[in-house]
Amino acid sequence: MTAKEVLALQRKQPFTGLRIHISDGQAYEVLHPEMMMVTRTCVFIAQPPVKEGVPMQHVYCDPVHITRIEPINRRKKPARTRRRKS
Repeated sequence: MTAKEVLALQRKQPFTGLRIHISDGQAYEVLHPEMMMVTRTCVFIAQPPVKEGVPMQHVYCDPVHITRIEPINRRKKPARTRRRKS
C-alpha cells in the first residue's frame, strides 16, 4: 500500500476508525485520525495504554508492509426513550 493511499483514508471525513494489518501478521486499530501520522516512508501508529499507569505504545511501519486496511464498524448506541406510564 502506498503512503498516499493511507493518508487518504486518514483524512476521510467523517473518520470511522481503521484496522491496519501489516505483513508480520499484526493488526493495529486507529480509532482517531490523530493516533496516526503518515509520511512518505513511515506510518506511525499510537496505541492507547492497556491499563492505567502503563505508557502509551507506538509502532513505526513502512507503508510497503501494510497488507490491508479495513474500516472498524463502530455502532452508535441507540438513543434511550422513556416510556410514559399509563
